[in-house]
Amino acid sequence: MIGAMIIAVDGSAASGKGTLSKRLADYFSLAHLDTGSLFRALALQLLNAGTEIDIIDEIQVIEESAKLDLGLCSVPEIRTDKVGSLASKVAILPEVRTNLLTLQRNFANNPPHGNGAVLDGRDIGSVVVPETPIKLFIDAKLEVRAERRFKELLHAGHSVIFRQVLAEMRKRDQRDRNRSVAPLRAAGGAKIIDTSTMDADKVFAVALDHVKHIVGT
Repeated sequence: MIGAMIIAVDGSAASGKGTLSKRLADYFSLAHLDTGSLFRALALQLLNAGTEIDIIDEIQVIEESAKLDLGLCSVPEIRTDKVGSLASKVAILPEVRTNLLTLQRNFANNPPHGNGAVLDGRDIGSVVVPETPIKLFIDAKLEVRAERRFKELLHAGHSVIFRQVLAEMRKRDQRDRNRSVAPLRAAGGAKIIDTSTMDADKVFAVALDHVKHIVGT
């Protein structure tokens, strides 16, 4: 088995990066962190502590972000509208972003288990751990990603219209790719994988081959 490693997986929404990251983590016995869930986890932690959405104590938010319970990242409650609303409000605080960046780097360099870590998000390879040589950037055509998200929502029991999902994803892409801080783009040296015509097994095979090439196994 290879030594400690950090795999950075960045990519657009519904590109398949989350599924890939989990499979890579399982294969190499690495810890996994979905960094996109951090702000929602923080919002849930604040709600559990009695915070009201319309009355936010910035000092409390900053303090809670410095001791975030990562276990909350995997609970279903973080996907509720209430949590999402609060998450969008706390995410604009610079001190919170700094604390969560520190948390991500600590997770990568001192994983809670395994031989290293897989982190997926928007700026892992460019901002969080730019020093890692193992970088993947996962993307797919907008219409393909919108169709995937549409099916996910239907499967979860939501009543949705495809054109609305497509419009929301287009807006999200514009925000992610054009924001002034850490815009969504492939980090230097990243392996770019277009998943538009690939199933999850094919994506995993391509990514695994690249990782093994980098680590020399």
